[in-house]
Amino acid sequence: MLELLWAYVLVFILSAVPFFEAIIITPLAIVAGLSPVPVFILAVVGNLLTVYAVIVFIEKIRSWRKEKDGEGKRASRAKQLWTKYGLPGLSLLGPFFVGSHLTAFLSLIFGGTKKRVTMWMTISISAWSLVLGILAYFGIDWFNMDNKFLEQIFNQQ
Repeated sequence: MLELLWAYVLVFILSAVPFFEAIIITPLAIVAGLSPVPVFILAVVGNLLTVYAVIVFIEKIRSWRKEKDGEGKRASRAKQLWTKYGLPGLSLLGPFFVGSHLTAFLSLIFGGTKKRVTMWMTISISAWSLVLGILAYFGIDWFNMDNKFLEQIFNQQ
């Protein structure tokens, strides 16, 4: 029971970490055998908490980022998405190309308001996590997989 609790805590923590995030952790945790609804909730909440922190503390992050020289490869990809599709496009596509935290940061840098960036990032992270979680859940069921992944890991002690 304690191992299962730790697995859910790990879902929450990893989803809050940049570049792991909810869109990756949700399907992985479901494939690993965790219950889809708590995984979805914990992953989305964990991811959104740190994305909201980026949005709230944008001024401090912006001053810290100015110390770094040049524009990176990820930022230039995000700029292309922003130019072509605007805030909705960057918010929906950015998490796959640059990560949700950098997407939120760059959306604000490129001219998005905190309110709109918060709304679009919430929609994006929630929707992608839900879609990928559903695909992972039904993919396991469709392939008739007997998923004992977590039991194997915890029984190897």
